[in-house]
Amino acid sequence: MTTKADFNAEEWSTLVEGPLLAGMGVVTAERGGTLRESLAIGKTYTEARGHQGESPLLDAIVASPPAVDPSRMREAGQDVQALATSRLRDAVAVVEAKAEPAEVEAYKRFVVTVAEAVANAHREGGFAGIGGKPVSDREQAALDTIRSTLGLAG
Repeated sequence: MTTKADFNAEEWSTLVEGPLLAGMGVVTAERGGTLRESLAIGKTYTEARGHQGESPLLDAIVASPPAVDPSRMREAGQDVQALATSRLRDAVAVVEAKAEPAEVEAYKRFVVTVAEAVANAHREGGFAGIGGKPVSDREQAALDTIRSTLGLAG
């Protein structure tokens, strides 16, 4: 069983910001719905806290306030997805090096759950809330990139 104590501060920060950056990558994939999508991230974290005890590592991650360095976001500018991909690669390397396989899978599933919640939070296209689709092509591309980065099948 892996705990927060098994990681140094930099590694822990990388793990904690991974799910948030994945969500932000999807938020920035398409214009519109930013408020709903941001709220979906918080809701996903709240729901994950409700499953406490299933994975001590994941419990510690969702209990840590997710934050991203604002200067890093400014540097990324329009390319938040590239930043998310890079940091997710780092997070996966850290968790794979230190955690048990079941914990690695739980982490990856949580990252995808956050990203999918964002993608499904706001219908794209349509008019006045009618029509459109749940996930835009750009959001789907962002989700596909996240899954690929995590080594998960679509």
